[in-house]
Amino acid sequence: MLRVGSKAACMACRNLVSTNMGVRFRVPLQKLHPLSRAIHHRYSGNTNPQRPPHRTAARYFTSMSRLPMRPPKPPPGSGGRGHQQQRNFWVARLAARLLRLRYILLGSAVGGGYTAKKTYEEWKDMLPDFSEYNWVIPDFVWELSEQIDLDKLAKALPEMEEIAKLLPDFDKIGENFTFLKSLLSSETSGDPPLKATDSSAAATQDGSDKQYKKSSDKEKIDQLQEELLRTQLKYQRMLERLEKENKELRKVVLQKDDKGIHQRKVKKSLIDLYSEVLDILSDYDANYNTQDHLPRVVVVGDQSAGKTSVLEMIAQARIFPRGSGEMMTRSPVKVTLSEGPHHVALFKDSGREFDLTKEEDLAALRREIELRMRKSVKEGQTVSSETISLSVKGPGIQRMVLVDLPGVISTVTAGMATDTKETIFSISKAYMQNPNAIILCIQDGSVDAERSIVTDLVSQMDPQGKRTIFVLTKVDLAEKNLASPSRIQQIVEGKLFPMKALGYFAVVTGKGSSGESIDSIKDYEEDFFQNSRLLRDGMLKHHQVTTKNLSLAVSDCFWKMVRESVEQQADVFKASRFNLETEWKNNYPRLRELDRNELYEKAKNEILDEVISLSQVTPQHWESILQKKLWERVSTHVIENIYLPAAQTMDSGTFNTTVDIKLKQWTDKQLPHKALEVAWETLQEEFARFMAEYKGKDQDDIFDKLKEAVKDESIKRHKWNERAMDSLRVIQHNALEDRSITDKPQWDAAIQFMEETLQSRLKDTESVIRDMVGPGWRQRWFNWINRTPDQHIRNETKNELERLLKLHDEHTAYLANDEVTTVRKNLEARGVEVDPVLIKDTWHQLYRRHFLQKALSHCNLCKRGFYYYQRHFVDSELECNDVVLFWRIQRMLVITANTLRQQLTNTEVRRLEKNVKEVLDDFGEDMEKKTHLITGRRVQLAEDLKKVREIQEKLEAFIEALHKEK
Repeated sequence: MLRVGSKAACMACRNLVSTNMGVRFRVPLQKLHPLSRAIHHRYSGNTNPQRPPHRTAARYFTSMSRLPMRPPKPPPGSGGRGHQQQRNFWVARLAARLLRLRYILLGSAVGGGYTAKKTYEEWKDMLPDFSEYNWVIPDFVWELSEQIDLDKLAKALPEMEEIAKLLPDFDKIGENFTFLKSLLSSETSGDPPLKATDSSAAATQDGSDKQYKKSSDKEKIDQLQEELLRTQLKYQRMLERLEKENKELRKVVLQKDDKGIHQRKVKKSLIDLYSEVLDILSDYDANYNTQDHLPRVVVVGDQSAGKTSVLEMIAQARIFPRGSGEMMTRSPVKVTLSEGPHHVALFKDSGREFDLTKEEDLAALRREIELRMRKSVKEGQTVSSETISLSVKGPGIQRMVLVDLPGVISTVTAGMATDTKETIFSISKAYMQNPNAIILCIQDGSVDAERSIVTDLVSQMDPQGKRTIFVLTKVDLAEKNLASPSRIQQIVEGKLFPMKALGYFAVVTGKGSSGESIDSIKDYEEDFFQNSRLLRDGMLKHHQVTTKNLSLAVSDCFWKMVRESVEQQADVFKASRFNLETEWKNNYPRLRELDRNELYEKAKNEILDEVISLSQVTPQHWESILQKKLWERVSTHVIENIYLPAAQTMDSGTFNTTVDIKLKQWTDKQLPHKALEVAWETLQEEFARFMAEYKGKDQDDIFDKLKEAVKDESIKRHKWNERAMDSLRVIQHNALEDRSITDKPQWDAAIQFMEETLQSRLKDTESVIRDMVGPGWRQRWFNWINRTPDQHIRNETKNELERLLKLHDEHTAYLANDEVTTVRKNLEARGVEVDPVLIKDTWHQLYRRHFLQKALSHCNLCKRGFYYYQRHFVDSELECNDVVLFWRIQRMLVITANTLRQQLTNTEVRRLEKNVKEVLDDFGEDMEKKTHLITGRRVQLAEDLKKVREIQEKLEAFIEALHKEK
């Protein structure tokens, strides 16, 4: 809107704005029609047609007040003759001017056509020659220009009559100027208010006429002001219409480019390059390192002060979640604004575009922002320092990067974490401490200024106000509620708050309804300021109001700060890169610079190679390990619960019956479970063994923690196939049912297996007896070790029981009660008090040793018993049922090991490999997990080098594009 008395108002009649592809041309005064130029010189007070006028309307009024309105008094003694001559001179001048008007009209009529043609040719010559820049302009522009109907375009342009209606009435303005000239000259000279220019109107007026003329003069002044305001509004509407047409044309051009009429690679915009640098810095240091001094617009304000609404007006879309008085902004939101053919928004880490012209997409975008904010907040906290990155593109949007911060609060309310206030302060200070950050301080105009907290915070961060822009919101409510509107003037002039700022703005962001559209808010804002007395009374200036002017000012300040500081920041990162590269060369000269992701990929390949090696294990190796481990797991049960109870019956029929029953029970309940446990443990051990072997082959120890975590997680996720247990039970039962030893090698193998097992058990039993009775005479003499009292009693009991066994070599496994009494009495006779329980316990170990020794001797006899076994001869000495039992056990072990090996190689190894791949994929997507498992100075140094190089390259590309744009 043009301001009364401004330079633009004076020069409006000679400025024509032509819009073509966003380029404005200003027509010089010399190119106007001679008649229009003469009128302009007449009413602008410029007597030199070669020099353009530069006076404002107020300056013109002042100059007019100094013009003489009456002829000077004749000097004494002239007798009035000079006055008469001067009067005749004025008459002559008036006649000459009337005659000159005839020549002006004649010249206008004759030269009008020629001047119009010449003006058109001159305008055409003023256009730049774009023939050398055809490679810049896309092909579709020329195709579009060919499709434009020039006749229709000419008809769409306003007619000369419409333009003439917009021009002011020069005759009426001239009359008003004459009136003001007489009024001001009369006031300065102390004469009556109005003096006629004609000699016939020079008579004096009475007091009532003077009062009437004063009131009429005031009315004329008011009418003049209203007429000037209407003229300014007409010009403003015309300019807005032209800007709207220009915006639509640019949108059409950008849409044609977006559809890909020409297949040229579209370069990234300048603001997108800059936003990428900020995103990398945000990922590089979540704590906002002081090294990051790149400019961005930081939006701070008290809670519910209207920060989000101001940001939405700048972005031209209602993109943020809203709440009635509750905290909605829970984490910093970085919004990159840029111009584009479509009004869309998208997140940095997502490919979905939200169409901001559709209400359903706007609602989905608000829900997504709210969801991301809540996810970023840790449990037990209210706000988060994690930044959400969002890009908004659209026609006519000013290019800049803004960061919306959580609103500053004065009190922690119910439901908030106790440290919420301090956390918000620390986040705000961290962003504002950047010396190149532009602080957009938002103040609610509808509340008392003394209740503001953010102004003190901003004053601490920027005491000189060199990078602060102050914005007063809700001015409509402030004007309605405040009894003294001058208080608003004090605020926007920076006289009420102690803080200083580059500029002060007053905006209106709607009526407070969440359903208002951006266009309706803009219309309401413009209507309010047009009718507000804050502008009418001069309390606010036109450039200080509306969010449109605010966005232009913020964008200009942002790019100014960027141009002043970006090269210096690039030098800082260049120096940092040099220091990091020097440290790497000195500490790791023979190693490649692999960052955490690259190291993880390397470790991933090594682990997968180790898993694949499991499939290369030979069947013999699997079966040997499985058979050995399975026997270790079940041998105790076989000896203690099957063999010894059956063998101690001393009867062949009873032995076989007992063995069959116990084997059946064992197979049904325990054996399959034990076998699967052994197989699973064997698989784990082999997996760990291969990983350990790879570690020994010059592998990087930086992966040890990761490999151990992958192994544990893979084993934890692995579930053995339960259906294999049923089939394994049937196989084991069938193997134990077979009693037919077909050849002598199998018989010999069974005897050897039995002999090794019994010898092992005999050694264990003798060890237990030695511990019971204490050291022998050799150890007591050479090692000076004595027996304990309990060991002495045990030794005496052992000697007494051994004498009993010598007398009864075929004694049963259990002592009778009378035998226990006899042994106790014999010991008491020698002065040894012994408990019957101790006697039985000692007997058990002695008899076990005695029985195993007899079984070994019987095993030696059975080595030649295969002939009798084949022919079913009955010989008490060579009845080798125990050999057959051990052959059945051995055969069951072989068959079980073979079955488990097949299941391992065919199923479980592959499933384990699949689990390992899934675990590695999950770990690869979890950056926190990778950071925890791959650590060390070497890793961190490589990470820093990668980030610094990337930032430097991005900054250099941005600086190059910035210079080209200049």
